[in-house]
Amino acid sequence: MIMTTRHAAIFLSASLLLALAAMLMPWSPVEQEWQGYQRTYFASAGTGVGGEIAVRQVIPRLGPDGQPTAKAAPELCLTCHIGLEEISPSHPVETFGCVICHAGLGLALDKEQAHTGLLANPGDLSTAPESCGQSGCHAGHPDPSRNHLEQVTRSLQATYAGGIALVRYTFGAQKDLAPAYGVIGAVDPQPLSQTMPALAVYTITQSSLPPEGQFVQNCLDGGCHLTEPAAKQPYRYRATGCAACHILYNDDGRYTGADPTISRDEPGHPARHQLTTAIPFSQCNHCHNRGNYSLRSMAFTPRPDLPPVSAPIPATMPAEGRRLREYYQPIGQFTKCEWELDCIDCHTQAEAMGDGHLWPDQKSMQYVQCRTCHGTLTEAPATATITDPDDPALRLARLNGHYSLQMGDGVVVTERGEKLGSVQRRDGRLVQFGKVDGREYAVPPVQGSQCQQQPNQQESRYCHQCHTYER
Repeated sequence: MIMTTRHAAIFLSASLLLALAAMLMPWSPVEQEWQGYQRTYFASAGTGVGGEIAVRQVIPRLGPDGQPTAKAAPELCLTCHIGLEEISPSHPVETFGCVICHAGLGLALDKEQAHTGLLANPGDLSTAPESCGQSGCHAGHPDPSRNHLEQVTRSLQATYAGGIALVRYTFGAQKDLAPAYGVIGAVDPQPLSQTMPALAVYTITQSSLPPEGQFVQNCLDGGCHLTEPAAKQPYRYRATGCAACHILYNDDGRYTGADPTISRDEPGHPARHQLTTAIPFSQCNHCHNRGNYSLRSMAFTPRPDLPPVSAPIPATMPAEGRRLREYYQPIGQFTKCEWELDCIDCHTQAEAMGDGHLWPDQKSMQYVQCRTCHGTLTEAPATATITDPDDPALRLARLNGHYSLQMGDGVVVTERGEKLGSVQRRDGRLVQFGKVDGREYAVPPVQGSQCQQQPNQQESRYCHQCHTYER
């Protein structure tokens, strides 16, 4: 890589400012805020006050395109955020720094100055194009499977298009269930026959029906779609946008990491400053399975068997018992594997994050069924061998880290051709590896079993009739 004259000038200026700051600091008669943060960190880390109180800098080496950029100047963020966790192995701070995602002024040591223009949550969809969606990061790739921002902003989790269409159709505001509006507007330049070409932003006007106003007030505001902040309640805490799934929150919304600048007592912070693709069901539950919305009253009714309506779940409750209580709503029918596995073990990346198209509703978008992995009486599940070193399944396995996938491995394939890298052929049988904990599960085939399911009854709802797991 060649350092340009402009980059060299920026680097030299930043270095001189840093040296000057370091020379002047010992003469300051009052302890600086960043010094207090470091003392707190060293004390909590068990090193007393013996740790080195010093300005800490990071010099990012690369931009998102792998080349030196004007932002590749020293950053002092870790002077205050000394105990901050590495965001992920794919985003090492030594390579990217902090400013490229969070913005702000990386050379400032005063909190207000440093946080000027700060993006506290770079994954929020209103600011993601400036951070996660920079070309070369999660957008701008020839391979569409890597353009995550494009996919997410057209997903049902972001648009809530199906829910809006259902409410408007129910009350006579539109003639059919075809979505025309979303919480955010979106355009699909290459729509499929089953998808929508575009969605306008849903707004309330003078011609809107009264139930629509109630719907916006009681359901969309403070709702669970990706653009709306979560309700500040136990078991509901989460971030917005990309971080709603990929940044985990404790049920009480409290931070449990090592950054001395973040309060441990104030709810509303993520558990740690870390991205993950190993998303447990408990994170999904911060939005899903909390209760139901009533079309009649246009209000949310929380589940009576879970906090905060019922008593808190004892910390001493065994993990399996807690899982069984929290996972699914009492009115539903679910098989044992659905209870044992996590949501991401069955719902694919395209189902959860979108595939770049504007699907009308969840039923149309969802395509993984019991038969995807178990097959039917007449057909074994479809499988394929990993032969392309650039196969997205390999990348997903590497990012997850709880299961391994190699060239030559055989995996299950969905009806849309998507490889399920965590469901693999091993010694003539199928096994599934949990994406959250790496546990191995046998996948029994339907062929050769005593199943009496009819060939034309292959959706998962038919499996539930016989294989319901009673709580």
